[in-house]
Amino acid sequence: MIKKVGVIGSGTMGSGIAQVAATSGCMVKLYDNNIDAVEKAEQSLDRILSRLIEKDRIDDNEKIRIQNNISYVSSLKELKDSELVIEAIVEDLCIKQKVFTELESYVSDACIIATNTSSLSVASISSALKIPDRCIGIHFFNPAPLMKLVEVIPGIQTGQKVLDSSVETIKNWGKTVAVAKDTPGFIVNRIARPFYGEALRILDEGIANVATIDEAMRSVGGFRMGPFELMDFIGNDVNYTITETVFKAFYYDPRYKPSFTQKRMAEAGYLGRKTGRGYYRYDENGSIIKNENSVSKENLNSIFDRILVMLINEAADALYMNIASALDVDNAMTKGVNYPKGLLAWADEKGMDWCVERMDELYDTYHEDRYRCSPLMRKMKKEKKLFFS
Repeated sequence: MIKKVGVIGSGTMGSGIAQVAATSGCMVKLYDNNIDAVEKAEQSLDRILSRLIEKDRIDDNEKIRIQNNISYVSSLKELKDSELVIEAIVEDLCIKQKVFTELESYVSDACIIATNTSSLSVASISSALKIPDRCIGIHFFNPAPLMKLVEVIPGIQTGQKVLDSSVETIKNWGKTVAVAKDTPGFIVNRIARPFYGEALRILDEGIANVATIDEAMRSVGGFRMGPFELMDFIGNDVNYTITETVFKAFYYDPRYKPSFTQKRMAEAGYLGRKTGRGYYRYDENGSIIKNENSVSKENLNSIFDRILVMLINEAADALYMNIASALDVDNAMTKGVNYPKGLLAWADEKGMDWCVERMDELYDTYHEDRYRCSPLMRKMKKEKKLFFS
């Protein structure tokens, strides 16, 4: 069982991963090449744990235990005794490879070296190592202490023992593991694209405004946030970059094509909550200024159905291409991005006839490859099968 863990990067994600590992009893070394960032991470953890005490989630002794399990270091060499090292640094392939190459010169041959990348190829990152089969993707969701899902992504070089040990470790940390193939976006960032992309398409066509589309997904679908609220929350620069990255990585498959509206928002600096303006305007407390946004009660069901079937189709295609198991696909979406239901379970509820007919209606309207129906759904309709039976 892994007990000594190194974390590279003391930002929000790295600090969160360190907190998760320390809470589970691991001895953690949190490294950052910026000494100020390390000090801020230590102060931030103290505040977070104090708030947990206020909420009666932990007591003073537990706070002390967690803090004692984390040491803060400013030299990569100090991670040399780690059994597992997880990096959570900038999404830049060259930088990750450079850090891993240096790290490998310090740690033992048995040490697992993991990347928290959300969009880069694990195989590409692994290729920089002398022992590439020790490398794996371990992708947490933000905030790491609260989000239950962790995607575990073996690269083409990853050894089976490394995969097994990684899955066991993350489960021991109290997380739900979804094992994903090393393809663009893995599970969540791939399957979630239509939540944003189809909402933007509906907006661009003038079918409904931002507030109405968001209302459809909340009131009809039960989503906690509508797509435009969520894009503003994530940051329209970040969301556009992910969309563009996935689009290029899939050789410009039209299913993942970004919207010009999305691009213009990023170019204008209308990034959402963090800039006070995105698809909505925000007050000084980060709350949406409601009186600027009117909701039309017309077309709510049809808007929801269109976005939902596109999400279902993407989930079915991920299963068809062996990206992950049906259970892992649904767990990823409910525990990684808080969808009210698993998309494949939702498909079973709606019925395969409904899913295929809705996709065919969209294709008949647009004749765009964007709206092609997953072969798996056609097969299941013909054979009258469900994803879960």
